[in-house]
Amino acid sequence: MTSKTSISKQKLSINIDSVAALIKRTQLDSGEIPWSKTDKTDPWDHVEAIMGLSVGGYFDEARRGFEWMRQNQLENGSWYSSYQKGIPDDKTLDSNMSSYIAVGLFHHFLITGDKAFLKKMWPTLRGGIEYALGLQIPSGEIYWARSPDGEIDPMSLLTGSSSVFMSLKCAIVIAGLLEIPVPGWRASLAKLGDAIKNRRHRFNVAKSRFSMDWFYPILCGVITGAEAQKRIDTYWKKFVVDGLGVRCVSDEPWVTIAETSEFVLSLSAMGNFQLASIIFSWIQDKCYEDGSCWCGFTFPDMIIWPDDKVTWTNAVVLMAADALYNLTPASQLFSHKFWVESGYSRFL
Repeated sequence: MTSKTSISKQKLSINIDSVAALIKRTQLDSGEIPWSKTDKTDPWDHVEAIMGLSVGGYFDEARRGFEWMRQNQLENGSWYSSYQKGIPDDKTLDSNMSSYIAVGLFHHFLITGDKAFLKKMWPTLRGGIEYALGLQIPSGEIYWARSPDGEIDPMSLLTGSSSVFMSLKCAIVIAGLLEIPVPGWRASLAKLGDAIKNRRHRFNVAKSRFSMDWFYPILCGVITGAEAQKRIDTYWKKFVVDGLGVRCVSDEPWVTIAETSEFVLSLSAMGNFQLASIIFSWIQDKCYEDGSCWCGFTFPDMIIWPDDKVTWTNAVVLMAADALYNLTPASQLFSHKFWVESGYSRFL
């Protein structure tokens, strides 16, 4: 298996500065980062866009993005599911969207080493995590949301729960760095991981047509090693379009840059940098004249769709490039080996 160090940066044709600049240009003065100039903002993708800013070296802008999260957090620790220029648009309270700030903050810390900023943001992070854990049930999985009326929707999503697992890992490590006790969080992490790995029937099977349900349990580090490789092999033909990328959903002729980049992150997390590099090469020319990346395209007609310049898509392209080419100290954030062998493992 090819090591990361043997992947040549000469193969990186994405313009990192141009991709990061698209996110910076789209960010509002408030710190909010919408999907595009005229589109909505949702908390998960807002944090993903912040991570792109961090990879690009826009640290002040990244901190402004986190500050927007702090200022807009609800009393119960959650955020609304979407906003339009700061005005709530969809008042669903999603567990996954409320916890992902932990991943963004740990990512920012790995790059900047700014523990003081972690301490400042801790109450916000803790509130988001505790909101999500309030939707965990005894069998381990996490219900996805409360309705605007406060009613719990008793449905668990595999992709969302996998993302919460990653968020909870990062939150526990941040608590350890700040020497703050978080009783019960490790037990919740173990129960959630067990549900994702061993009780797949507890999750909404209708979502299995989405490629994220395929690779997110690997990306978050629940499924590793030979089991991860078996999962990759089993569903490869269902989602991968050779030479083009990864379908968003299995039954549509639509390749998305975000899902392809997240799959690159998943392969890199497993240590399969050679295959990850090959797949990343398939999308490196899918860029506009300003250097920012497409959202997706149909095939075989190769029509760009939609034609928006999407912040979170460009952010995950930066994160995939980082995982392959060591652009920042956060390049190993999703690495299975990192979570076992780094000093941070002592907190888990």
